[in-house]
Amino acid sequence: MEFEYSPKVQDMQARLLAFMDQHIYPNEARFYEEVAANRAKGNAWIPTRIIEELKPLARQQGLWNLFLPKSKRAPEGLSNLEYAPLCEIMGRVSWAPEVFNCSAPDTGNMETIERYGSEANKDQWLEPLLRGEIRSAFLMTEPAVASSDATNIECEIRREGDEYVLNGRKWWSSGAGDPRCAVYIVMGKTDPDAPRHSQQAMILVP
Repeated sequence: MEFEYSPKVQDMQARLLAFMDQHIYPNEARFYEEVAANRAKGNAWIPTRIIEELKPLARQQGLWNLFLPKSKRAPEGLSNLEYAPLCEIMGRVSWAPEVFNCSAPDTGNMETIERYGSEANKDQWLEPLLRGEIRSAFLMTEPAVASSDATNIECEIRREGDEYVLNGRKWWSSGAGDPRCAVYIVMGKTDPDAPRHSQQAMILVP
């Protein structure tokens, strides 16, 4: 069985390793100093200058949105097998994935919108997420139930005419504290009478 990565992936690994050596590792202390300063001001969620400075460099070097699978917007997109070794490299520093626009929860949210969103959804939310202009949040966990099992979700999503009404409580909402967060993906129940694994849906909430 062949376990070697393709030449394309090996090239990306080499470029990513070089970027980490040149720009990420030397700035680890600066990142934590900025976070500490922001926390002292009362808001640790303030975006750090170092990450914002490095994002254009990553884009210029073609190290941007590496997570996006093959699609209309990513004809050269990577498979999970190809993306995995790049994740391993980025994951060596906790804040590095954001430099490459590959950090959670945005990656999962962007994939979800790409796969299941309408073209209007994609124009409004996916495109600015892919450009790194906004951030997003994923709201699944609820305080009253074991939310890692999505069938336990209690938040109600009810359609009323041309609108949807959400009734429930969420916490540990990844990404919601970021001041750049512009849209939530909220998981809830739309049909409590359906089979157990068909009751849930997700909705975009600006």
